[in-house]
Amino acid sequence: MDKKSRLGRGLDALLNSLPESQAAATQTEVQLDAIEHNPYQPRKRFDDDELSALTESIRTHGVLQPLVVRQVDGHFQLVAGERRLRAARSAGLASVPVRVVNFNDQQLVEAALVENIQRSDLNPIEKAQGFKDYLDRFKMTHDQLAARLGLARPTITNLVALLDLHPEVQDMVRIGQLSTGHAKILKGVTNRDKQLAIAKEIVARGLSVHATEAYVKQTQQTQEENGEAEASSPRTSTQKTAHIEGVENELRQKLGLRVEIKVKGKEKGQIVLAFESNDDFERLLEVLRR
Repeated sequence: MDKKSRLGRGLDALLNSLPESQAAATQTEVQLDAIEHNPYQPRKRFDDDELSALTESIRTHGVLQPLVVRQVDGHFQLVAGERRLRAARSAGLASVPVRVVNFNDQQLVEAALVENIQRSDLNPIEKAQGFKDYLDRFKMTHDQLAARLGLARPTITNLVALLDLHPEVQDMVRIGQLSTGHAKILKGVTNRDKQLAIAKEIVARGLSVHATEAYVKQTQQTQEENGEAEASSPRTSTQKTAHIEGVENELRQKLGLRVEIKVKGKEKGQIVLAFESNDDFERLLEVLRR
């Protein structure tokens, strides 16, 4: 089995494939005070309720799955098992079962990534930062890292690109206010101040990813049209009222499409519904025919 498939299947597959020169055949017991945290741990946030539940479980049953560690300068350094290590300390254990592996720094970082990469509660920004740290430290390309982790190259590239977002937008993704889908759309807004303003609007209005895409397109087109109108004839357009803007927003959310109400006079105007794909067109027709 090649390295790509081992890493792609997870940490257990990686450890079970190691030669005896790199992994101990039997586990041993180590004092908790002798184990330091993994300095390359990509996961920064830990759910307090989950840790409390794990702590109670360890108090009752002990640590059922050994932690994975390596020896460094006379002490042990954690490779995998950060939550178990924290919970064991909270439970007041003096020692824990471990499996000792002979990993270099690169293997240590890979193991930390593999342990966390398939966890649904590891947020996209933590994954992105973990990938970027690895790429920078070991001077690898996105293709090379993707091959080692058993992932598609676009997955690596798209996640790392999230680190170009406005810091406050990254925080929204980190705490779950915005999804990865929302973040990918916001990457297309190059002005970071506008990007942040749109992100706040998305959160405030609870827009779906589809509605967000339509909203961003509408915002950008409106800005372009307003710029052209101001450059040619600033007074040709009629000012929209708050009511008209509210109706526009309501239709955007309901239809998930770009919507613009163009006011031509006191009682005249147009409603423009824009679609970007055949699916959007068919869905719009279905709504209009009801």
